[in-house]
Amino acid sequence: MQFLLRCLFLILPLHGGSLQIEIRNHFGKNRLKLDTLRYEAPETFSVTRLAYLLSQFAIQDTKGQWHELPNQFAYLDASKRITTFTLTNAPKGSYQAIRFSVGVPKEHNHGDPAKLAPKHPLNPNLNQLHWDWEGGYIFLALEGHYRDTNKEFQGFVYHLANDNNLSRIQLPLSFQVNNLTNIGLALDLQRLLTTPRALSFLKSGNSTHSHPGDPIASALVANLQRTFQILGVSYPAGEAPKKKLKPLYLPRSYTPYPFKMSRRFLRAALPLDNPLLKERVALGEQLFHDPILSLDNSISCSSCHQKPNAFTDSRTLSPGVEGRLGNRNSMPLFNLAWKSTFFWDGRAHSLREQVLIPIEDHREMAESLPRVLEKLASKKSYREAFNSAFNDEKVTSEKLGLALENFLLTLTSYDSKFDRAMDGEIELTKMEQRGMELFFTENEPRSGRLGADCFHCHGGANFSDHQLHNNGLNPSSDRGRHSVTGKARDRNLFSTPSLRNVELTAPYMHDGRFKTLEEVIAHYSGPMHRSNTLDPNLAKHPKLGLQLQRADQAALVAFLKTLTDPKFRE
Repeated sequence: MQFLLRCLFLILPLHGGSLQIEIRNHFGKNRLKLDTLRYEAPETFSVTRLAYLLSQFAIQDTKGQWHELPNQFAYLDASKRITTFTLTNAPKGSYQAIRFSVGVPKEHNHGDPAKLAPKHPLNPNLNQLHWDWEGGYIFLALEGHYRDTNKEFQGFVYHLANDNNLSRIQLPLSFQVNNLTNIGLALDLQRLLTTPRALSFLKSGNSTHSHPGDPIASALVANLQRTFQILGVSYPAGEAPKKKLKPLYLPRSYTPYPFKMSRRFLRAALPLDNPLLKERVALGEQLFHDPILSLDNSISCSSCHQKPNAFTDSRTLSPGVEGRLGNRNSMPLFNLAWKSTFFWDGRAHSLREQVLIPIEDHREMAESLPRVLEKLASKKSYREAFNSAFNDEKVTSEKLGLALENFLLTLTSYDSKFDRAMDGEIELTKMEQRGMELFFTENEPRSGRLGADCFHCHGGANFSDHQLHNNGLNPSSDRGRHSVTGKARDRNLFSTPSLRNVELTAPYMHDGRFKTLEEVIAHYSGPMHRSNTLDPNLAKHPKLGLQLQRADQAALVAFLKTLTDPKFRE
């Protein structure tokens, strides 16, 4: 058996350049297919996630001197098709070896990620490889499913982390650095699992979080030394530089809107072409609350997204024009700058795209965009507002989306009891502290840890990884992400909402099936619907679930209520 991940390095000279890694997953001669039970190691298994971080790059010249390329990092993710990264300041010359580390060095592993740029490879909102409240990165994440001896479906989660597991890789290679240099590498997944120390999900264990002395982590570190291989070298032509985004329709006179956020949050990736302006935010807020966007002028965006409910509406299913019901629960609207997909099925990739869709959905506002634009343009107040926000009174769907996006980006939440406790201003009760401990502790009986495992999908300052998961609900006719992509691996995957203000956003899940937080915790504590798309972090648990004690379930609920921002109670 042989898995290959092809990696393409591009090293540029001293005054600029890039190192690109193109990852191609292979099984033998064939491309590796994710989410399909077809591989043996020794159990039949599939891979749903293979992501890792690289650092400490250096190249050795023909005289034996190493040239470090400091403070440069790479994030690679097979399932997200993240295939490129950049190395700069590689001096020209002849070289005989390259080295790098899987993971990040101690000073960066325990640094403050909130200081990183949104697109920095180590930004946790980008890579989902950071245990925020505990500190430290996951160096390598390998997750998937396997069949046990009874041919039953199980999950595995291998997370290699902690300073002592930083793994230095050195490969002999003859190459030149003139302008651009391509170095092809392969990552052999079979070697990672078998050579020199064989791992079995059944015998070795189906999870590791790399606690000191963990034999699975030790085996992964040992095997990494034989995992990477050289494929070849080439020297391609350079690529054209990407155009920088410029602000759209910037008025002659405008007032910047101050975007405030807690220092504990990662830097937000605010759109460069739609800067926050007070004039644009004001227009967006007016549009958000105006029923003119609907067919019969009966409902607005705020009809389904009300501030006292953290911008949900406390209904199982939200009624649209003429009382028409959709099939999904209203999602909360805050801290949206950290999200990259929107709706329960992730079908929109920007807020400006998302806000226009409900207008034309026959179950929601049931209007057409041309009619909405016509109605808005007929009002002098709106023409003046569009002119103030965009230096042009012409009303277009693009500007409508930009204005609503501007307003929605200002809806933030970061001042809960939990946040104040983290800042040392107040203390959590013993029950809340117990809930917090359970929330951020994995459930790994092999290592003696019996937590609730919540943080895998609900980690970070936003208490969400902003990804889509199958969380073990009994399925309905709504197949989630599958309805968008048609891919079998996306069946029953839904967006992971933030748990901030979760006390205010009942009922819960995409279809509002759970009325209380107690019901939600009971679901995650008990047996789940098991299928081949169940998230590995849940599939690795016993069939009957975690079976948390009632006192622990109550403690989790108590902790979740500490995430409520008091401004939504005003």
